[in-house]
Amino acid sequence: MDFDQILGLEHLKHHLVNSIENRRVAHAQLFVGEHGYGTLPMALAFAKELIEKSLKKPQNINVLEHPDVHFVYPINSVPKSTKKPVSQDLLPEWRTFINQNPYGNLFDWYMHIGIEKKQGLINVDEATQITKTLALKSFMGGAKVMIIWCADRLNTQAANKLLKLIEEPPNNTFFILTTTQEDLILETIKSRCQRLKFPPLSEQNISDALQHKLGLDSDKAKSVAYQADGDYTVAMHLSQRRDDEHRFEELFIRWVRSAFRAKGNKYVVRDLVDWSDELAAENRETQKRFLDYCIQFFRQALLFNYNAKELVYLKVSDPKFKFSGFAQFIGGHNIVDLFKALEDALYYVERNGSGKMIFSDLSFQLTRLLHKKK
Repeated sequence: MDFDQILGLEHLKHHLVNSIENRRVAHAQLFVGEHGYGTLPMALAFAKELIEKSLKKPQNINVLEHPDVHFVYPINSVPKSTKKPVSQDLLPEWRTFINQNPYGNLFDWYMHIGIEKKQGLINVDEATQITKTLALKSFMGGAKVMIIWCADRLNTQAANKLLKLIEEPPNNTFFILTTTQEDLILETIKSRCQRLKFPPLSEQNISDALQHKLGLDSDKAKSVAYQADGDYTVAMHLSQRRDDEHRFEELFIRWVRSAFRAKGNKYVVRDLVDWSDELAAENRETQKRFLDYCIQFFRQALLFNYNAKELVYLKVSDPKFKFSGFAQFIGGHNIVDLFKALEDALYYVERNGSGKMIFSDLSFQLTRLLHKKK
């Protein structure tokens, strides 16, 4: 992965290249942003540049295969494993995943290794392995780089074990941590890193990439780029229209219909509880993606209600659901509260809250907010 293969972000590329040329590279850096903004591709390109510039004899390296570039990522026991694995055990799968799509997100990774119904972690055994790995001399005599992808998945024991090493790594050793959820990382870890915030990509960057990499026509690429909110990963998923989005639509429509009927009808409340139980049984990544889908659905309804129909891209496949009629109930009187309720639910899901409690509470809030008077 080279800098010129990364979408947009020219100012960040310039900053990182200059830091290497001026020999002012922080020993630990934290790349903050959504997967689709390019945090991992940038980490790969930066590691490649660091290694190449540190070698006495110039050479072009393969960052995924180089013995002085190390990777750590969230994992769990996989179907083929006979023990509790560490990242090194899944390195072939990791290389394949990155070669296929360096912009892939955490759920894409879980699906790739067959643990989509589990939660991946970076545990204390992994921290021990990191310490052992970085204690070894550089294989090529240059820099060593440790990339920790999704560093927010470090559990407390692992994070505490790495504190001293991140603060005072061996000579010519660099840490690059990436995260989409900076607030989940221990303050003591963050304080030892130089933070680099990644912005959303431009619609033009995404549209061009969809045309050149995925072969979309210009109009389709522009439409998808607009929907993606600066996230290339989201754009790729939208362009491929995953099967679970059809299920999300069915779940959403059933949910709002029950919420409309529930006011003053205690028997319908049972439907909402059953719906909440059904969603609570899903894995947390699916729950989070469904909540993101809901946010987009309500946003589209708001735009439709305020006659910004040229910005409405949502196509509902259920012929019995009248999107125009639903949109009339979404406006300035309730949209802020709806977004807050959904974002709060996302927050608690990410923190391993009880799914039944989260989605039951969200359902009761939806019932109240849909009937809120203008």
